[in-house]
Amino acid sequence: MMQIRRDGELPVSDDFEQIATLLRPNRSRLIELGCGAALTTRRLAEAFPSCRIEAFEVDRIQHAKNLEIDDLPNVRFRLGGAEAIDLPDAAVDAVVMLKSLHHVPVDAMDRAMAEIRRVLRPGGLAYLSEPVYAGAFNEILRLFNDEEVVRRAAFESIRRAVERGDFRLEQEVHFLTLSRFDGFDEFERRVMGATHSEFAIDEAGHDRIRAAFLPHVGDDGFAEFLNPLRVDLLRRPE
Repeated sequence: MMQIRRDGELPVSDDFEQIATLLRPNRSRLIELGCGAALTTRRLAEAFPSCRIEAFEVDRIQHAKNLEIDDLPNVRFRLGGAEAIDLPDAAVDAVVMLKSLHHVPVDAMDRAMAEIRRVLRPGGLAYLSEPVYAGAFNEILRLFNDEEVVRRAAFESIRRAVERGDFRLEQEVHFLTLSRFDGFDEFERRVMGATHSEFAIDEAGHDRIRAAFLPHVGDDGFAEFLNPLRVDLLRRPE
């Protein structure tokens, strides 16, 4: 359940909660672009068993792991990126893309937006979440993966698609997401060792990243970060 922060800042939520509220995807056909380790895919599939989900992932290593998942009968895992979606025109009721548009090559972002429009039925919804370039977690991330330019490019691509009339902006939602790591080892494995990217990190760089991370580790050994996220809920015009 969404938590409202006492200090009047943004609420704490996550993509699953927002999708469940904004899309209500029961009895619909939905595609997820950039499903990663299928964590949100699983939550959606289990919460909405009558929703048929096509979960696309461009990283072949992660896709191979996803294909081993055998307990989600309403999910089909597919290999492919947003700029070339292997589905017919007007094939789905909704598209979700979670913190992934900025991973599309900048010169292919507009093509990805056009593909999202193409596969949506008229009146269908696209839920696009993107991290805002701010916060303590981002300050650590930028030491080895500075995403300022590509995140800005992702938001600009969304803006252009709306201005062209390809989509109508239904709602813009801002909230905070919680990232939690069981010490630096988990951060190194999950973030620095992500198979979808390769980072050139030498020993000195590794030490700088670790030194920036450790002050956030609490007495229980866990580090928690609240990260700002923006969602653009877009509708393909009828």
